[in-house]
Amino acid sequence: MNKLMGFLELKASDLPAVPWKEFNDKVRFDEKLLWTVRTAVEKGEDLNLPRVVGVDAKEAYESAMRLYNKYKDIGMIVYYPYFVAEKSGTLYADNSKTVIEAVGEDLWNFVTYNKKEVTVIISLDKGVCVEGNGEFLDKKEIQELCLYASRIRGMFRENIAKGEGVLLEWSYAYNSDLNKQPVGDRYLVFYEIRTV
Repeated sequence: MNKLMGFLELKASDLPAVPWKEFNDKVRFDEKLLWTVRTAVEKGEDLNLPRVVGVDAKEAYESAMRLYNKYKDIGMIVYYPYFVAEKSGTLYADNSKTVIEAVGEDLWNFVTYNKKEVTVIISLDKGVCVEGNGEFLDKKEIQELCLYASRIRGMFRENIAKGEGVLLEWSYAYNSDLNKQPVGDRYLVFYEIRTV
């Protein structure tokens, strides 16, 4: 499953996912919000595709139009309101284990700068193994992520039966004001899913 299929799977699921919409040239961005714009292609390499994150409505529209003109025939451009991440990470589930990796703030700290606070491995036959800062994620957060790992196993049972795993990207986040300051209550959100 590539990024494009992942966006569609997230939208169709009951997971708490980003409320993405598909961009076209008639879209107008709300000026009271900051925006994230991402690219997804139907085929081929879909890692490190162009994106803009946390930009105002004018920049979001200009960037989205540029990407739309380049990718509209081979994929789609999606957009959603920017959020402020408190903790982020990946959630991996296969037929024998759940792996939670987490970092402070944005996921880019993990995928770009290779920082990581903790890895929690929950194995069906070996119990729980914690590597790193065991207090970074509290018990409730780990339980919540494991609950979604169970749901993922159900959603992708055929893939998992074939020996594949499912990898999700997540954040505990807040809505954002125009100054990238947190607003409102914290929530869990998933914004990418793929089989591996």
